Amino acid sequence: MKRTRSLAALAFIALGFGLMAAETAMAQTVGGGMLAQSFLDGVGAAHLAGPIGAGLVVIGGGMGIGKIGAAAVESMARQPEVAGTINTAMLITAAMIEGATLFGVLGCFLASIAK
Repeated sequence: MKRTRSLAALAFIALGFGLMAAETAMAQTVGGGMLAQSFLDGVGAAHLAGPIGAGLVVIGGGMGIGKIGAAAVESMARQPEVAGTINTAMLITAAMIEGATLFGVLGCFLASIAK
């Protein structure tokens, strides 16, 4: 599992360096000179940052709710007599995470469309 995570991190680093080089790769000639606009300037990167941020927020929220569910089911299996209390606390905590995730996604999309 550690090898997979290391390879994924290396791939993201390589992708980041590739995006930094996109400025010269995506430059277009207009007449005799170069057009000074690229993907990473102003509008292009801003419209891409919102959906990427929203995706990361949703992934984080899903991981949090998954950990809460796993811990709750494990604790209910160990102590079945307090299953009702554990279930109530799990649902309240999951609702709080979903609310925070919703605000995070909304903030990413609002930042994406702001000019």
